[in-house]
Amino acid sequence: MSRVHDMGGQLGFGPVPVVVGGEPGFHADWEARVFALSSALLRAGAYNVDEFRDAIERIPPETYLRTSYYERWLMAMEGLLEAKGLA
Repeated sequence: MSRVHDMGGQLGFGPVPVVVGGEPGFHADWEARVFALSSALLRAGAYNVDEFRDAIERIPPETYLRTSYYERWLMAMEGLLEAKGLA
C-alpha cells in the first residue's frame, strides 16, 4: 500500500510516495551508524530532539533537496556538536 504526502507539509515539491512495508530500514551500513550515533548522542544529552529537528530544518533548501535523509541527519549532528563545542 502506498500513501502520498507533501514534503514537510510544504506544497510545490510534488508528491512523496510513502511505501508501507517491504522497505529496508537502511540502504547502506553508514546510514545505520548515523542512526546509532544520533541515538547515543540523544540519550547522552548532547542535544535534544527539538534541537535536532531544528538543525535539520535550518539546512539551506538547495542542500536539503539534494541530500538524502541520513545525510541530513549527519549534517545536523555535525552542526550541533560543533556549536556546542563537542566536536
